[in-house]
Amino acid sequence: MLPLFDMMLKAQNGEGVEALAKQFGLAQEQASQAMAALMPAFSSGFKRSASNPYDLSSLMGAMFSGAYSKYFEDMTRAFTPQGVTDGNAVLEKLFGSKDMSRAIAEQAEQFTGIGQEIFKKMMPAMADTLMGGLFKQMSGQMPGVGDFGPMGSMLRQWLESVGLDTKSAPKAGANPFDNPFAQAMRTMWGLEKPEAPQPKPNPFAENPFTKAFHDMMTGSFGAAKPAPEKAASAGATSYGELMNQMFDSGIEAQKSYQKNMEAIFESYLGKSPTAGQPK
Repeated sequence: MLPLFDMMLKAQNGEGVEALAKQFGLAQEQASQAMAALMPAFSSGFKRSASNPYDLSSLMGAMFSGAYSKYFEDMTRAFTPQGVTDGNAVLEKLFGSKDMSRAIAEQAEQFTGIGQEIFKKMMPAMADTLMGGLFKQMSGQMPGVGDFGPMGSMLRQWLESVGLDTKSAPKAGANPFDNPFAQAMRTMWGLEKPEAPQPKPNPFAENPFTKAFHDMMTGSFGAAKPAPEKAASAGATSYGELMNQMFDSGIEAQKSYQKNMEAIFESYLGKSPTAGQPK
């Protein structure tokens, strides 16, 4: 699965950065830097939401409605009044309040020198686009992951020079969702029909990795039976690893900047239950 930054590079057929630049009067290098500066915040917001079954259910429900795919296909639609409204709805789910969004914009301004007013206007559009991109990836509609357009290589080199190093993107190959866990998640959200029951053991009973997500999404309603402590622990770890992969920022930010962003989250939302897990 593509990291969030790499996914944004593919928005609007690879012209997403250019669309942001035109909308906010920035050079493409500045637009890319601004986009990269916000990625750690979006990544943390998605991961925090994924750690709570109610928050995740709300987020996934909005994502799999399909309403956000149009913003990934054409980012200019994210700048319309409806796009801003839809984007702000996502920001509320990820960050909880406008005050926290403003704090993130202020921190990004200090790091990049780009005005926080631009970041405030950019965040709803990015939220729209990320939701649309995640939906397309999880529904199998994302084109090949290896091509980021003619600007991709140049933007990566430029970001590295300003302290926002891009992580290595996954190599094109087998479908990362071609596994029992991902298929179960896709079925849960209506992306594919479950296969007819087969006379074989329940995969959730055998695989703590797949069971972790199932328990998280159903356990709060009393449907799942308690699992042995050791198996539950292993399953929770596997679930956390998958969420980290799914919502990876794709950016290696300077430690001081990453620390400041994490401090904002802890100040407004408290310590994350996924703290200490890989970024």
